[in-house]
Amino acid sequence: MTHDPLAQHPDWTDSGFSTRAIHAGQDPDPRTGAVVTPIHQVSTYKQDGVGGLRGGYEYSRSGNPTRDALQEALAAVEGGAAAFAFSSGLAAEDTLLRSVLRPGDHVVVPDDAYGGTYRLIARVLGPWGVDHTPVDLSDPDAVLAAIEPGRTKVVWVETPTNPLLGIADIAAIATHAQSAGAVLVVDNTFASPYLQQPLALGADAVVHSTTKYIGGHSDVVGGAVVVADGSQLPAGMVGPTGTTSLRDAVGFLQNASGAVAGPFDAWLTLRGLKTLAVRMDRHNSNAEAVARFLVEHPGVREVLWPGLPGHPGHEVAARQMRGFGGMVAFRTGSAASAVAVCAATRVFTLAESLGGVESLVEHPGRMTHGSVAGTALEVPDDLVRLSVGIEDVEDLLTDLAQALAAAGLGR
Repeated sequence: MTHDPLAQHPDWTDSGFSTRAIHAGQDPDPRTGAVVTPIHQVSTYKQDGVGGLRGGYEYSRSGNPTRDALQEALAAVEGGAAAFAFSSGLAAEDTLLRSVLRPGDHVVVPDDAYGGTYRLIARVLGPWGVDHTPVDLSDPDAVLAAIEPGRTKVVWVETPTNPLLGIADIAAIATHAQSAGAVLVVDNTFASPYLQQPLALGADAVVHSTTKYIGGHSDVVGGAVVVADGSQLPAGMVGPTGTTSLRDAVGFLQNASGAVAGPFDAWLTLRGLKTLAVRMDRHNSNAEAVARFLVEHPGVREVLWPGLPGHPGHEVAARQMRGFGGMVAFRTGSAASAVAVCAATRVFTLAESLGGVESLVEHPGRMTHGSVAGTALEVPDDLVRLSVGIEDVEDLLTDLAQALAAAGLGR
């Protein structure tokens, strides 16, 4: 038995995003009045007699008050029925996929996706008997053509995609997935809950690497699954609890497999969530300035950012997103010049990951997406990916100018 925080807290459903992020699941402590959720660094709980669980808690793998607060807040900001916090984004993905897939099933995946997601599906679930088909998510008809009726159990979407920043029409793809009895999962990491609400557009579940924008400070690793109200398992499947509820299946497997967020990690993630809206506004504005600078630079071959009017997914992104995000990618024309740019930045730190307050630069082909080399998801070798932080924008532009010049791409 686990604690149900929704039964004891005020309903913040009709409140604004930042109000929900700051207050949902985070009432002042009833004993001390502390306005910040305590870190319940505890593994087990005293029972009031055999089976008499105080507040529903028995063991922290099954339930912890700090993790519950984070889960309630995540469900509130995504508009979901329930959220589950994990030790990493990939742990969240793994639990969700194993909740809805069995040997012989089929998954539609993006032809541009996070390398870790592809590795999990192709090299972990593949030997278990799960097949996959990469497809261009910007074309809903291509997604429909890739679905194998009766066998496709999951349609996996990233929008914007990682690292080429492609855009998928969530509502259109939801229609195709639902007609086939498949679960639509949207990785909302790049957009964050502030910029995009996939569940409201028809997705069954959202996944996050909360390490990124939600945590926001490069100091914690975590993941999350948020499930829409009423979402069901793929057609014909019954979960381990004897129901067809997706929420029940994910909750059961989270407890059974145990890759939960620890109390301190949950607390750090919850702290980051409180400031997500104000940080994302700055990420957006800085990214726009960086993208427009790069478009005008003669040494840059192509700029990928959905906020640019010439981006093929611009109209869809404008319709389903509040802003266009803090991720920018660009092509330099050669692998050598791309690597040289990465080596020459001073304000942009050469590092993997994204979504922190500091700006990062990386070469996807040799770093985050090395695992997809030689596959349909292989990325261009002249691609540079930027996670644009919240520093003073003039410092970011000056740094990029000098790095491009150092790489022989100057004006």
